[in-house]
Amino acid sequence: MANINIDQLAAEIARGLAEYSQDVVEKVNVSSEKVGKAAVKRLKQTSPKRTGAYAKAWAMKTEKAIGQPHTRIIHAKAPHYRLTHLLEYGHAKVGGGRVEGRPHIRPAEEEVIREFTREVEEVIKRG
Repeated sequence: MANINIDQLAAEIARGLAEYSQDVVEKVNVSSEKVGKAAVKRLKQTSPKRTGAYAKAWAMKTEKAIGQPHTRIIHAKAPHYRLTHLLEYGHAKVGGGRVEGRPHIRPAEEEVIREFTREVEEVIKRG
């Protein structure tokens, strides 16, 4: 039976955990990229279309982080970002009355949350 120094054991465990966590971060980044692209595609399909410019304005931006999962931001590009809450929730008309909202962001968001959660759980289980 070989004797192992407790410091060596602790260092080996720490190295193994760091390797595992970095592998999980990389897989989460891949999942977030895939799910984010699917969300942008869905928003482009389900957004209200008068001229089509608002629907085409959806995009995903990535903020990279070292050692942490990247942040994915799904947004409508300028100047269409100003319309998102008006189209989602409705708004008052100039001459009186109201325009009904056309929910298209919330359904896409809920779907993205479910899909991303499922994928991350799978990544963690598989390691």
